[in-house]
Amino acid sequence: MLNRFQLLPISLFIALWDETSALGVTSRLQVHIPKSLSRDGGYEHREALFGVPPYGGSIQQTVYYADQTLCQSTVDTTIGFPERKPDSDGVIPSWPAPYILMVDRGGCTFVQKVRNAQRSGAAGVIIADSKCLCSFEDVCTPEAGQNFCENEEPVMADDGSGSDISIPSFLMFKQDADPLREALKNNQAVRVEMAWKLPSTNNAVEYDLFTTPTDQVSRHFQDQFRTAAVALGEHAKFTPHMYIYDGIIAGCQGFDGENECGDMCTNNGRYCATEPDGFYGITGADIVKESLRRACIWSVYGGDGVGLEWWTYVEEFLFRCNTADYFSSEDCLKDVYTNSNVDAKQVEECMLDSGGLDDDEANTLLESQLAEREVSGAVIIPSMFVNGATIRGALTFSTIFKAVCAGFEVDKEPKVCKMCANCNDEFHCVTDGICKTGGPDAPPSVSVPLFGVSLLVIVFFFGCIGAIQYQRSQNQMREQVKGIMAEYMPLDKKSANLDTSVGLEDTDGEFS
Repeated sequence: MLNRFQLLPISLFIALWDETSALGVTSRLQVHIPKSLSRDGGYEHREALFGVPPYGGSIQQTVYYADQTLCQSTVDTTIGFPERKPDSDGVIPSWPAPYILMVDRGGCTFVQKVRNAQRSGAAGVIIADSKCLCSFEDVCTPEAGQNFCENEEPVMADDGSGSDISIPSFLMFKQDADPLREALKNNQAVRVEMAWKLPSTNNAVEYDLFTTPTDQVSRHFQDQFRTAAVALGEHAKFTPHMYIYDGIIAGCQGFDGENECGDMCTNNGRYCATEPDGFYGITGADIVKESLRRACIWSVYGGDGVGLEWWTYVEEFLFRCNTADYFSSEDCLKDVYTNSNVDAKQVEECMLDSGGLDDDEANTLLESQLAEREVSGAVIIPSMFVNGATIRGALTFSTIFKAVCAGFEVDKEPKVCKMCANCNDEFHCVTDGICKTGGPDAPPSVSVPLFGVSLLVIVFFFGCIGAIQYQRSQNQMREQVKGIMAEYMPLDKKSANLDTSVGLEDTDGEFS
């Protein structure tokens, strides 16, 4: 029997990615200064598989060469090129932010280099390759002592810790990076543009999600994006894909036709999934079954490209059944069906009609899931595509919403994109129908100077009122005291007269 680790997702291993493939070029790298280094169409490069590019936007900044590996968490921002003159105190100024930082490949992971560059204040990073590719031997000059070339391109893959990276990064091939580095070392000013544009379409933007029912990374996204899917409406077409494994290719169906992988697979070893970490008790077969169920829900309700019921079902399932105890519970499933307005009978019939999960027969829906995965080239779960181009960075509401909106032709974006794509809080903008935190349609805000002046005026106004009120209270108190004194003064006079008229006589002998 095969070890279950033999069926781990291929995403756990590094796979090459060709940015110029049929999936579409999504980025551009161009040198604007010096003009002698500009190229028609820009420079060939490779995008990192981590970080969050500003889809539909660009970064055009001065470049500084780090002249250090950037493998240490402490980055010396006073060295590197072009050199800066010391100030009056003899201190060399740091790289003036914002800037694009160029750093040589090697010494540590790409993620570590970009993370440290991000901490130093970089807006983007260019990794300069230090080795020649064999395919570029005729134009690439190897470093001294290097007598070999690389057969395969390096991949700027995530080392598993890149979720905190928020800046984009590119890899430049050695023959292209060398002249740029040389110009910087000669203290020449270099200005580079990093730009991103998704393949656009005159029709609806298409966006696809490859995921599994136990995918925790995209859970928050799946729990939130229903609002955006509905708001985008007919302008965007969503398609979910369930990521399962071909058990026959993986060897789970032996030569004798027996299921070699047990409860990891269905259909006698044809369709398989691995048990997720932290969900002990959920089998691969359970995951395949739930994958088929969601594929059927989309088949029934996703014809409009929105699939409101699919999104609602996923939300309800994540809320009610996303634990080992309830994942396969029929009672929990009934509650999900009810609360998401999904017709359980239609879905169950779809699961059976497609081929079911029990017999050694192909299931048409699961076969289509396998075929779609192969065509897309998706190797990382979760994966998101917009107009066929892979979306980099964390799978968040903001990232995907901006990416979908960037897929429209200029001036052909739907109203929700014009209103919310540039809002500081995209989710609440889409949900509430108004941008409250910046953006073109945000309510007018008060500038800091105006706010300060207004505050001073208010303080002065209430200060004056307070002073007047205090003076009035003092005057009232004095008047009250005078009144009281006026009442007691007549009594004092009467007492004085009374004492004179009733004085004791000496004849009484009392005082003699």
